[in-house]
Amino acid sequence: MILGAVVLAAGQGTRMNSALPKVLHPLAGRSMIGWVLGSLSGVEVAHTVVVIGHGAEAVASGLPEGVSTQVQREQHGTGHATIVGLRGLPDNCDTVLVLCGDTPLISSGLISGLVATHEVSGRTATMVTTIVAEAGAYGRVLRNADGAVIGVIEAADASAHQLEIREVNAGIFVFDRAALSEALALVGSGNAQGEVYLPDVLSLMGPGLGTVIADDSDVVRGVNTRVDLATCEGILQSRLRTALMLGGVTMPDPAAVYLDADVRVGKDTVLHPGVHLRAGSVIGPNCAIGPNCVIENSTIADGAQVINAVVRESQIGPGTSVGPFAFVRPGTELAANAKIGTFVETKNAQIGERAKVPHLSYIGDAEIGADTNIGAGNITANYDGFRKHRTMIGARVKTGSDCVLVAPVTIGDDAMTGAGSIITEPVPAGALGIARARQRVIEDFTRRAAAKAEAASDEPGGHHA
Repeated sequence: MILGAVVLAAGQGTRMNSALPKVLHPLAGRSMIGWVLGSLSGVEVAHTVVVIGHGAEAVASGLPEGVSTQVQREQHGTGHATIVGLRGLPDNCDTVLVLCGDTPLISSGLISGLVATHEVSGRTATMVTTIVAEAGAYGRVLRNADGAVIGVIEAADASAHQLEIREVNAGIFVFDRAALSEALALVGSGNAQGEVYLPDVLSLMGPGLGTVIADDSDVVRGVNTRVDLATCEGILQSRLRTALMLGGVTMPDPAAVYLDADVRVGKDTVLHPGVHLRAGSVIGPNCAIGPNCVIENSTIADGAQVINAVVRESQIGPGTSVGPFAFVRPGTELAANAKIGTFVETKNAQIGERAKVPHLSYIGDAEIGADTNIGAGNITANYDGFRKHRTMIGARVKTGSDCVLVAPVTIGDDAMTGAGSIITEPVPAGALGIARARQRVIEDFTRRAAAKAEAASDEPGGHHA
């Protein structure tokens, strides 16, 4: 058996009320069709074709490498879309898996079980069904007196008796390709929608159609509206949270933690409420994350603490501390046991081991050596209006409060800067750099200024308070 897959994703999705094609709407950091294609990971698929139509260019550009497309220029139903998809499969694909691109809750385990069942059965078609409490608009599965599947009737075409059936079509099939092609050629469009329905081939391929009855009725849940999208997001979030907790991650309030599909979190890490872990993030063991953090495409190493912070495309080392209220921008590298503190912003900065930027500072395009302490209110002025420049700060440096380091500038090891200094020239190792006007003290200034103001108010035309 050589398996090919056809994913139907040409629909317009008008009820989404969106310029974005329906199958590209994100769920837990992955597009809807990305979830469907991900469900194929448990089976060996020789070739995958996605049938596109509405927003074809955008959908095609959002597909992974190795997936091909076929354009359904006019939408005439799922059967017609399958015919279009089959044109893109190599001739040696003798078995076809057909999925819908707007059913993101399909699992790889279900797909692998379906394919395995079909392979051993020798039948021409095997489908997934499930039992639901309210069948609504789903197609009802029709069985004969012996319990064998004889077809599917769409809700719009069903009789009152058939509408009472609670077993529904999940829209997931495996077919013998030759039998499918032959049946599709015979299917008409004499139904309420005037379309060619893929399930109509079943009555032409029986009897003895195979079925896999899914225990979880969520597999049939499609997305047609933003409400459906939110419902599926909630289910996926629950799955992701459960997997992490079973893997040793603590969440005091799981419903307040939001995860993207590919994040990894180590054992004994605590994710507090308000944590958002976005695509590409890896959190080590024994960390404390949150409350109220957004971490995106970043690595947080073992034992780090991140509180009330945003971290994007950065590397946070072991035993470090970030926040509260820190903004760690792309290119930041925080070495072991270092600190980025309260109301600190960093960007493209390398901060050495045990170095500290405790509060109220901007560190951009800079390198800070080990054991250095940056005083409150420091700024690396990295932009001269035309180009970016780097600030190089050595090891064991102590900068005073409210200093501006105007790049390009270098401060040597063991140096210091005086509070309130604007440093524009290099400070050698072990030196003190001070750049500020000498303080003047004017004695009795307040009394004399008040007297002068009072005298001015007594002159003609003056004004009293």
